Amino acid sequence: MKEYAKTFYKSKAWQRTRTAYAQSIGGLCEECLSNGIYRAGKIVHHIKEISPDTIDNPEVTLSWDNLRLLCVDCHAKVHGDFKRYRVDDQGKVIMRME
Repeated sequence: MKEYAKTFYKSKAWQRTRTAYAQSIGGLCEECLSNGIYRAGKIVHHIKEISPDTIDNPEVTLSWDNLRLLCVDCHAKVHGDFKRYRVDDQGKVIMRME
């Protein structure tokens, strides 16, 4: 977590917003769901990223229009981080070669 965002992410306003947003969409990853996959969302992601310039702007930080609920894998893809493995539907670990 970036230093300038620590206070925000620990705030009651963010905690309430995050919980309410995730519940409002049924707790499923929105990216997976758009592909017909039912996977639990874990991270409420800001579409327009929070920066030192926007950290005090509730239209960026707290607006539901700027949020998406994502699973860990989809969140990593959004940020360009790719896992070296995945787990298939039977629980088998599959290593990625890319």
